[in-house]
Amino acid sequence: MITIKDSVHDHIEVEGVAAALLDAPAVQRLRHIKQLGTVQLVYPSANHTRFEHSLGVYHLANRALGELGIEGRQAERIRAASLLHDVGHGPFSHNIEALTHRHTGKYHDDVAELLAKGDVGDVLRDHDLDPECVAGLVAGEGTYGQLVSGELDVDRMDYLVRDAHHTGVPYGTIDHERLIRELAFVDGELVLAEGNVQTAESLLLARALMNPTVYQHHVARIGKAMLRRASERLLADTDVSASELRRMDDHDLVVALRTTASTRELADRLGNRNLYKRGVWAELSDVPESVLAAPHDEIRDAERDVADAVGVDAAEVVIDVPAKPSITESSSRVVVNGDIRQLDRQSPLVSALRTAQRNQWRLGVYAPERVAERVGEEAAAVLGLDIDGALVSDVRRGLRTTLDEFD
Repeated sequence: MITIKDSVHDHIEVEGVAAALLDAPAVQRLRHIKQLGTVQLVYPSANHTRFEHSLGVYHLANRALGELGIEGRQAERIRAASLLHDVGHGPFSHNIEALTHRHTGKYHDDVAELLAKGDVGDVLRDHDLDPECVAGLVAGEGTYGQLVSGELDVDRMDYLVRDAHHTGVPYGTIDHERLIRELAFVDGELVLAEGNVQTAESLLLARALMNPTVYQHHVARIGKAMLRRASERLLADTDVSASELRRMDDHDLVVALRTTASTRELADRLGNRNLYKRGVWAELSDVPESVLAAPHDEIRDAERDVADAVGVDAAEVVIDVPAKPSITESSSRVVVNGDIRQLDRQSPLVSALRTAQRNQWRLGVYAPERVAERVGEEAAAVLGLDIDGALVSDVRRGLRTTLDEFD
């Protein structure tokens, strides 16, 4: 048994297959991938890694197995999956996942190939565990996959508490001990036992509050968009493949960007926190449906049109269209009067949070400070935005670039 001191869960005891997996290169690589990517540009203490998080998920999964009475080989499969659930992450976590997915067709939970080979595959087979079965649990497949990847998964329980701890914000605080105690499998569905509607609501509320404050903070989004643009150009201008990019860690990507002529300026801007500014920050109601549904190539065409009109390089115009707001936790299942019900059919809070999410959603257009206002005006015209509601140039508003970004 190995005992590890953790900043969130205190002491984590690791044994069995998980202890054997700890020193595998695929797991150690997670020490070099920040959990929150560019959020560190907003919250300087958000330096925690996917490795720490993976240990926390393993710890909570282990606790849940005891509460649920799951033992033997099935328990070991779940322990392995919980520790390995993030080994498929690329550099800076989710920040460039959409880019690598367009080229490889793989998201971070597509780990079958990674688990089948190398040290990880050897360790799993040495413990009489099928790598393909473990990979299925990572992807949320089957009854027990819900515990690793689902609406009530231990992944979510750890990252909310951990992200709140390291950013210093109070909104992600949840009673994960109660959540784990109240988990149950009913007819193959992972549910919260009778009397836990409010427990499920707390998970939903924590995620809803963390979203605008941390995960979708405008400075983190600008940094993410710039990193994604630089990575896209790296693939276009060098012999680095998307598969190779997906297996880099944060340091590998930074070095690649700094040593490539066409990406060096963006890398320097990110390294020095000399970020692009907002030319547009548009509410959902200001954005035509055609823009919301536009594929990546059409958005890139719009960026080039804006850049040509303003007379700047296409790399200096970034149009950031997030996915439409959604609350996956609203489909969490709770037992009420003996029946299994989805939370969104039981809790009036879900409707209010959906409205709040729609109100918080923003389309962003970013550019260097010297041209941000002109880029914003042209982008509003090209995209057909409601210019009165959408044009909120940081330059026009005279925002300070050091303090107000943290509001």
